Amino acid sequence: MNAIRTTCAYCGVGCGIRATVTGDRTVEIAGDPDHPANLGKLCSKGTHLGETVGLEGRLLAPMIGQKRASWDKALDLVAKRFRETIARHGPSSVAFYVSGQLLTEDYYVANKLMKGFIGTANIDTNSRLCMSSAVAGHMRAFGEDIVPATYDDLGAADLIVLVGSNTAWCHPIVYQRIRARCDAGAKLVVIDPRRTETAEEADLHLAIRPGSDVALMNGLLHYCREAGIVDDVYLAAHVAVPDDFWIQLGEGSDLWSVARTCEVPAADLRRFYELFAAHPRTVTMFSQGINQSNAGTDQVNAILNLHLATARIGKPGAAPFSITGQPNAMGGREVGGLATTLAAHMDFAPENRARVQRFWAAPTIAEKPGLKAVDLFRSIGEGRIKALWVMATNPAVSMPDANRVRAALADCPFVVVSDVIEKTDTGAFAHVRLPAAAWGEKDGTVTNSDRTISRQRALFPLPGEAMPDWWIIKEVARRMGWKNAFTYDRPADIWREHCRLSTYDNDGSRLFALPGAAQGGNAAYDDMAPFRWGGAQPFADGRFSTEDGRARLVTVVQKALPEPLAKWPLMLNTGRYRDQWHTMTRTGLAPKLARHREEPLVEVHPDDGAARNLTDGGLARIDTPQGDSLYRVAFHPGQRRGEMFVPIHWTDRTSSGGRTGLLSRPLVDPVSGQPGFKRTPAAIAPVAAKWRGFLLLARDIADRPACLWATRIAVPSGALWELAGNNDLRAIEALLPKGERIEAQDVARGTRRIAVVAGGRLAAALFVTETGELPPRDWLIAQLSAPNVAPTLLAGRAPGVQADRGPIICVCFDIGLKTIAAAIRDQSLADVAAIGAAIGAGTNCGSCRPALAKLIAEEKTHAA
Repeated sequence: MNAIRTTCAYCGVGCGIRATVTGDRTVEIAGDPDHPANLGKLCSKGTHLGETVGLEGRLLAPMIGQKRASWDKALDLVAKRFRETIARHGPSSVAFYVSGQLLTEDYYVANKLMKGFIGTANIDTNSRLCMSSAVAGHMRAFGEDIVPATYDDLGAADLIVLVGSNTAWCHPIVYQRIRARCDAGAKLVVIDPRRTETAEEADLHLAIRPGSDVALMNGLLHYCREAGIVDDVYLAAHVAVPDDFWIQLGEGSDLWSVARTCEVPAADLRRFYELFAAHPRTVTMFSQGINQSNAGTDQVNAILNLHLATARIGKPGAAPFSITGQPNAMGGREVGGLATTLAAHMDFAPENRARVQRFWAAPTIAEKPGLKAVDLFRSIGEGRIKALWVMATNPAVSMPDANRVRAALADCPFVVVSDVIEKTDTGAFAHVRLPAAAWGEKDGTVTNSDRTISRQRALFPLPGEAMPDWWIIKEVARRMGWKNAFTYDRPADIWREHCRLSTYDNDGSRLFALPGAAQGGNAAYDDMAPFRWGGAQPFADGRFSTEDGRARLVTVVQKALPEPLAKWPLMLNTGRYRDQWHTMTRTGLAPKLARHREEPLVEVHPDDGAARNLTDGGLARIDTPQGDSLYRVAFHPGQRRGEMFVPIHWTDRTSSGGRTGLLSRPLVDPVSGQPGFKRTPAAIAPVAAKWRGFLLLARDIADRPACLWATRIAVPSGALWELAGNNDLRAIEALLPKGERIEAQDVARGTRRIAVVAGGRLAAALFVTETGELPPRDWLIAQLSAPNVAPTLLAGRAPGVQADRGPIICVCFDIGLKTIAAAIRDQSLADVAAIGAAIGAGTNCGSCRPALAKLIAEEKTHAA
């Protein structure tokens, strides 16, 4: 069968994929060598997409409460309840909360329904949580939300500055471009409080105090002005500068003051300044460390100020570059999927409202921006929003202060959830659940971080009664009385309307425009190749999307950073793991992706751990003013003292701990409304467990084991639960399936091992101990698919000596740390390329290359 060209389901890099369907629900995944975003390369998540296309856990029929319903009945109920709520309480009493996982066509129909027909802008997106500060910063500086860079700029830059971005983990394919350019001589500076694997390979790492980015960038701009690097000619021709801008910039921006504020050595700071001054072709790439802050928009503008003032914009290899997290956050921005924009890069100015209403032939139009995500859920809790429709996202997990979000959902009179998964933390609060099409079934477009639009194409027929999101939304709209405005039969119909709106009454004042993209009919849409709107350098001519055509320098001042609190003396930072995505509804299905970080870890500096009696590998509870959750402790010398880091991915469905959304503060940036996930006051304390163990199952259980610590890990042919507790083990033993039991017990060590055999094969294994050792899991996991039961089952290992691979480092080829370390020693491997040639590690997605480089350095240190 011929390969189908489509686009990856995950991050904003927007990698092209060639997918070859090999069965009813099986597919071979390869990178598309002709796609401009990735040129054939894929990260570990994209590589293993084929492991996630099964129907495990899928929602395959409409549900009203806990009962299956027909589409007609479910859609009629949704339309009726929304219509009645609007009639009784007004348009602002309803809201949509949508997602960067939606395709552009889905987004467009949702936005049109809410803003043009219901008549309120209460439609916001989970993109509010990740890049809305970048949007606000772009609009303040450029007059329009334009990313003025492309991936090709990375290949032309002589200096690349990564700010608040663990690119090696979160955008591995972009990081490969960066490494290739650095190997050719470019310099890399990483600005991040944590010494991440990205920072390990940098020429300079500035581990600044979280929240001090404005001081850092203002200090650099002050240095550039003193050194004559500021381009006064460019400023005079193309940029509006406030009268007191330079006076305000100079206050507290000298080298020593900035070094104190940022808590970095003055010598390192000077080196950064000198590198920037010496390399006009500089790309500054920023992500969540900048955006997810209570001062996120100011931090964005501090970066944009720097590039505008030095004319490092609109040129190859010179640009500020916001790299997005989700596959179609950019598409959502284009259609107006944020509560703060109207449509097609237009705001709520009277002429824009009239234009969009005229184009849609709408009975009304939203008068002003709607509620941003945090305010939206607060309004639900206050009873002002009485009907909510959540699409393709899981706010009960991902929103800050998630306990309050859950309470709001529980009190909301009517909640609709469109999702691909039957059981989610948010779906538990839904009155109606609607089965949506998933990746591999959807058909539409997405826009990546550098403005490249690509097709996402269906690989499989729609399963069960699942339907595309655009179809679900338009059917509700028609039932609400707007049949003639929502007559779409296919995604191409929506795409053409979206393109026409982008050019409607657009005299060039808005850079976002898709002229010609609507031509050619359905066949042209089906065959659409990736293309980029806005050109390679949108501001090459020095003209911006403001009324006078000039960009704006925005005065930003470093705000005072709060000191630790007595009850919560540490600062909590949050973020992503390399091989997981959002709340793991997709990546959690892939056994290989579970190996890199199997459990939610809290990373703490060893000194902080020792001061608080923590044990590396033990359990600890993090407490904040919002809530608490349990984590496995990992000492990490790259963590700043006084700070901790936890991942965002685990949910009630996958762990009794790791519930990071319960901890974060609901404080937001005053301009963008984006929550500050990076600085939450917190405390940590050890948690004792009487016993620890694991439960291995060929057939997973319906509910999480009821004990102190239970974390699910996908494994081939089954599921693994890591366990710890203080309660009676009889409740855990009761989870074992029926079959022949084989048991062993060591009373002195409090150890018990049980294996259950059914049909001549291993069905389950429960190993627990109080003071003894537990075997590595790999061999036992393999026994789930073994044709015969091994005689050494309760030993947890094969007969004879079995090598321990150690933690998995290279997910693509399933290679462990100890295997790599042995190869480095035994074969005298001197660099990452040599490791790849010898055992293959690091030769596919490249995500593990920083870890490999670190292992080489450690082995050289040991040898010396």
